[in-house]
Amino acid sequence: MSDEDLVVSYLDSQDDKYFSIIYQRYSGKVYGKCLSFFKNDAEALDAVQDVFIKLLVNIGSFKEKSKFSTWVYAVTYNYCIDVIRKNKNLPVTDFDVKNENLDFVDEVDDHWITQIDSNTIEKVMDMMNEGDKAILLMKYMDELSIKDISGIINKTESAVKMQLKRAKSRFKLIFSKLENAF
Repeated sequence: MSDEDLVVSYLDSQDDKYFSIIYQRYSGKVYGKCLSFFKNDAEALDAVQDVFIKLLVNIGSFKEKSKFSTWVYAVTYNYCIDVIRKNKNLPVTDFDVKNENLDFVDEVDDHWITQIDSNTIEKVMDMMNEGDKAILLMKYMDELSIKDISGIINKTESAVKMQLKRAKSRFKLIFSKLENAF
C-alpha cells in the first residue's frame, strides 16, 4: 500500500494497524532527523514519540498537496525547531530574514565545501543559528529540492533560494574565522 492509501484506510477505519505501518516506515527516518537536531539519543527518542503523536492527531489534515513523506518531514522539522526555540527562549519567527549587510554574489560557489572534513563541517554547523543550520541540512544532507523546502517552511521558492544563499555565506564566513583561528 502507498502512504496515501494507508492514510485513507486509517481515516476510514480508525484501525491502528494502518498507522502502525506508517510508524514502521517512518520511525527510523524521524529518529535520524531528531538526532541530527538534538545530538542526544534520549531526547531524539522522546521527540520521535512526540512527532508521531502529532502525526496521529493531525493525520486528517494531510491533503495530498505534497508527498506524505514531505508532510512527515515538515511535522518533524517544525517540532524540532519549536523545541529548540523554546529551550533557547528564541522568538518564534519562521525563518524571518533580518536586514543584514552580507556581501555575497548571486550564487555562492559551494564546490569548496567538498574540501572540508566532516568534523570541521560539524563544528561550523554547531556555531550557526538554527534557521541557517536547518535549511542547509534540508538542502545538502536530506537533498530536498527548493520546492520541497518551500513547502516545509511555508515560504516562496524565491525566499528559500535567498535564505539558502545567505546561510551558505554565513557558513563560509564562520568557516573562514575558524580556519584563521588555527
